[in-house]
Amino acid sequence: MSTIKLWALALLALGTSACARPRTATADFIRTDGVNLVDSRGNRFEIRGTNLGHWLNPEGYIFQFPKSANSAHRINEGLCQLVGPAYMEHFWRTFRERYITREDIEYIASTGATTVRLPFHYKLFTDEEYLGMHAPEEGFALIDRVVAWCREAGLRIILDMHDCPGGQTGDNIDDSYGYPWLFRSPEMQERFIAVWRSIASRYADEPVILGYDLMNEPIAHYFEDKEELNAALQPLMIRTAQAIREVDPHHILILAGAQWNTNFKVYDNWTFDDNLMFTCHIYKCPPTEGSLKGFMAFRDRSQRPMYMGETGENTDEWVESFRKALDGANIGWTFWTYKRLDAERSFTSVAMPEGWQTICDFLAADRSEYELIRKARPDQAQCRAILDAYLENCRFVNCRRNAGYISALGLRP
Repeated sequence: MSTIKLWALALLALGTSACARPRTATADFIRTDGVNLVDSRGNRFEIRGTNLGHWLNPEGYIFQFPKSANSAHRINEGLCQLVGPAYMEHFWRTFRERYITREDIEYIASTGATTVRLPFHYKLFTDEEYLGMHAPEEGFALIDRVVAWCREAGLRIILDMHDCPGGQTGDNIDDSYGYPWLFRSPEMQERFIAVWRSIASRYADEPVILGYDLMNEPIAHYFEDKEELNAALQPLMIRTAQAIREVDPHHILILAGAQWNTNFKVYDNWTFDDNLMFTCHIYKCPPTEGSLKGFMAFRDRSQRPMYMGETGENTDEWVESFRKALDGANIGWTFWTYKRLDAERSFTSVAMPEGWQTICDFLAADRSEYELIRKARPDQAQCRAILDAYLENCRFVNCRRNAGYISALGLRP
């Protein structure tokens, strides 16, 4: 048996051995019904919520770091050069404990939101090292915890693989190496399928999970071979769906369009599974229904629901107008994103620590040689204190609630 197959079987065994909720005949799974979502009683369900971005897949711009530290591995490398790997293991461990907590989930629910989307890095569920984590049980423990909080708060959760093996986008958002290698590598594709099967095996009986967003924003638009890459997307989605259905008959499978979730011409088969939903993303556009017509046309042709997994990053006026357009078009939404550093375009805002620019200046410096790292490094004790201040500021109790933004979403601040 090949190493890949053994690796996949090990993941599967891990997932099935984990504690799952017992199956009940009345479990309230959300499912598709034509272009709508419904609960177990046939009542229509509307996705209204936010993304828990940055928590399990740190992004440089949310830290307000320079582009030289714009993805998880680049952030970690730069900060390890600044304050050392031992401190960074402490930092990431504390960050995961504090950035999203029960209090954050309770607050989101209190606004009237129905759903959160949880972006994650695939490495959370493997034995590959990831920001101080080394075993899949650590990743599953994090998901178990937030699922329990959502259950208590009455929220649904969408699991979103934001960073796929090999990279599916080819840019910083998937923590990859500048190209969507996933679509050129059978080994990476087998790993992708194995991780999803492991996740599905563990959570097959958990109705709090609305569905699995299989792949965030595949295939950026600027690759000359994008049509060849696009052609590989649907076959991989079909294979992944088949593997998931071997262990999980319940959850909605959510499929993204190519080119940042905008191109749905890559799909001509939506009958390979009877519980599919498609997901679009769009940011810089007129906040009107006209910007949604292409997505609506595909939705109506496929007779599958369409869901706006990400949008926003704009003024409160824009957010309100576009939210109303989405509601009018029968497209559910989770705006990006819940918490950011020193920003108003989010549910909550983390206060900027004093001296944060010192961290940014080091990350922006030329660090291409070890001598340059030594010359650029400021006082380490000072930098640790600045990072400690961030860890304190990101606690829910210390964050500012952005009432205008939340009201623009039609929710209660």
